[in-house]
Amino acid sequence: MNFSLNVNGKARKADVDADTPLLWVLRDTLGLTGAKYGCGAVMCGACTVHVDGLAKRACALPVSLLQDAKVQTIEGLADSPAGKALQQSWVELQVVQCGYCQSGQLMQAAALLQSNPQPSDADIDSVMSGNLCRCGTYHRIRAAIKHAAQALGAGAQGSTA
Repeated sequence: MNFSLNVNGKARKADVDADTPLLWVLRDTLGLTGAKYGCGAVMCGACTVHVDGLAKRACALPVSLLQDAKVQTIEGLADSPAGKALQQSWVELQVVQCGYCQSGQLMQAAALLQSNPQPSDADIDSVMSGNLCRCGTYHRIRAAIKHAAQALGAGAQGSTA
């Protein structure tokens, strides 16, 4: 079947079976390889993307459910202020160790900051708990999210003065 998708603000076409997971459409059909295959069972978060602004696991999300949805991948994350701030914080605080899970971590963190611009440690831990990092960089991830939230807050305060 032929599906029309809105991915990172662009109309894209995919000729795939209706039950094809979004992850494989993104990676194999559209060439967007930022989202990673981790477990295939919605348990690790490596495949996290945004669907209509919400963090979703692309490994088990059939493309047939996305006809009118807006999909954002890690490749389009810097188009939002929160995404850009998070990417800068990730670099500044040297979050990445092996890097495999980091696109999913960033996408989950961006969804958090969109819904909660000033999260507490408990908020961060709760929302990020479904994204696994085999290298154990959880403390650096939390610090980078807080750093990005502070940068976004300072930017908002600076723009109103």
